[in-house]
Amino acid sequence: MMLAAFLFLLFLSTDGVYPERNCSYQDVLNHLELTKSNELYSMTRPVKNYKHPTRVFLEVLLYAILDVVEKEQKFIPYVWTVMRWHNEYISWDPNEFCGIANVSLPTEILWKPDLTIEEMTEKDKAPPSPYLTINDKGDVEVQNDQVLVSTCRMHIYNFPFDMQSCNLSFKSVIHTVKDIRLQPSDNSSEATEWSREVMRTQYEWLFINMTVTTNNASDLEGQDVIIYTINMKRRSLLYIVNFLLPILFFLCLDLASFLISDSGGEKLSFKVTVLLAVTVLQLILNEILPSSSNRIPLIAVYCIGIFALMLLSLLETILVMYLMEKDSSPQDEANRNQSLSEEPNKQDKTNIQSCQKAVPKWTRCTCIYDVSTSETPLELLPVAKEASSSKLMDECHALEKLSDELKEIEKTLSLLLSDRKEDEKCGYWTRVAKGVNRAFFVFYVAVVSLFLIVIFLKWKNA
Repeated sequence: MMLAAFLFLLFLSTDGVYPERNCSYQDVLNHLELTKSNELYSMTRPVKNYKHPTRVFLEVLLYAILDVVEKEQKFIPYVWTVMRWHNEYISWDPNEFCGIANVSLPTEILWKPDLTIEEMTEKDKAPPSPYLTINDKGDVEVQNDQVLVSTCRMHIYNFPFDMQSCNLSFKSVIHTVKDIRLQPSDNSSEATEWSREVMRTQYEWLFINMTVTTNNASDLEGQDVIIYTINMKRRSLLYIVNFLLPILFFLCLDLASFLISDSGGEKLSFKVTVLLAVTVLQLILNEILPSSSNRIPLIAVYCIGIFALMLLSLLETILVMYLMEKDSSPQDEANRNQSLSEEPNKQDKTNIQSCQKAVPKWTRCTCIYDVSTSETPLELLPVAKEASSSKLMDECHALEKLSDELKEIEKTLSLLLSDRKEDEKCGYWTRVAKGVNRAFFVFYVAVVSLFLIVIFLKWKNA
């Protein structure tokens, strides 16, 4: 009796329940005859009746949004995929193997579903997981992390306030629904919640949700497809600060340039400089947006509209300067004529002053008179005084009269010249140019305000 009890304890495990010889994973594999040389498990689909399709359960979690390349229409996520299916040739009783219910083994030993992603454009550079897991009921599970480079149709009409939806479509490469039926392990809400819990980074994108859609084949020759749609929203603050606001500031500078005088060339050069700055920003935008878009993005309309308005303002400045130049040519000619007319007036004034100064000299010189030798000075003195005084008086009156007439002519000329200066100071074309400038400024402010309101309303409502 004691000997039998000793032999029983000898074959018990340390916990007193199971034999020690069946407490290793290798015992399970030997029991299942799972070896690399046994092709029963790896070559064919693991069903005992080929009419029974293998149901593959798929689970996808989004770990990170690494990049979204709008120019190349690429979406690069980092995802975690889990596939589960049933292998009809695998089963064991955990009670016979120390309670072992799960075993990990190399992936090349067992058959695996040939699932692929339709949108994938580059092969995953990360090595696949080298192991899979099986349980005592024959369920097989493969977990794998992938950096996917997939194509995604970008809708950039509302850039940079856009939302993108990129699909990851899983299906079999060659098997139809007669062989493989696909089924998601979780619904949209569960996939979204779990993805938010494991999310590591999003870069400039904000993850919104993930929707799961199953497209079951309608005939036996079709294939089931599970579509995971990742919805995300762009963080637009950086684009507002670095792109939208600078263009708006350049537009404000163009409006402020109306305060610059049109007489010089500073206003024209200033407007050209601002216009070139907007052109540089347009070139930067061209490097960001894809050229395959069917609709013109609102940001492109925003840039082109502001560029067109600033170009129209530049053309208006050229027109105003041309009209003012038409008045400047006659003014230069009038200035030359005025300078020529002022020289004779100065000469007349000089002659008048010299005549006025010469009158006393003549009166003093009247005492010197030619006297004949036959007449005595005493006899001729009264007659000479009387004759010379009357003659000098007549000459003085004539000179005074001439001086008054010259003064009147001088006043008339000065009035004519002043009127001409006033006319030249504000000529006809100058007045037209100023009127055009005022009217265009009102029109320009109204059009700019209306344009900005319409653009921002479209951005808001889109």
